[in-house]
Amino acid sequence: MNLIDTIQQQLYSKYKRLTLSKSEVAQEMGIGLSTLNKYMAEGMNLPNYKKIGTAKNSRVIFNVADVAEFLADTIKVA
Repeated sequence: MNLIDTIQQQLYSKYKRLTLSKSEVAQEMGIGLSTLNKYMAEGMNLPNYKKIGTAKNSRVIFNVADVAEFLADTIKVA
């Protein structure tokens, strides 16, 4: 099992679903929700996400597989 698969399995086991909210992704990335919102507004490098609806405050979801791939690419190893 590779690193992406391992992270994906851990996220699924922890949250018991295939999508994560902004606050859950922020927690997994080790940043605050306001920082995640800032990154999204600035178009910073983040896992792929989908905005549900067209309103400014519409719900945003992240696919567990995309989050796992992003985390695997950004993990620093000694």
